Amino acid sequence: MPESVNINAAVAALTEAWQPVDLAVANGSVVRLARLEGAFAWHQHGEDELFLCWRGSFRIELRGMEPVTLQTGDVFVVPRGTEHRPVADSVAYSLVFEPQETKQYGD
Repeated sequence: MPESVNINAAVAALTEAWQPVDLAVANGSVVRLARLEGAFAWHQHGEDELFLCWRGSFRIELRGMEPVTLQTGDVFVVPRGTEHRPVADSVAYSLVFEPQETKQYGD
């Protein structure tokens, strides 16, 4: 039986940075919740990656381009093949929407 997921409860349970948890799967795509703190490794994916800033603020650094800063409620799509890394100067939380087979550290 399908059940709902409370995102705020999932945020409260997430204590480790860069250890995303899957909240839901639909049509081969997954909604992942991640705690962001500090800088993640540079990487790229063979598919688009959508970030929704759930709480706090962070930036997506894009190789050779200006970084994009996200505040609570902002959405940004990193196009496939774009080298990037999320960076959070203080703790932030993001929902990431991507194909289920997407690897965290990219291809």
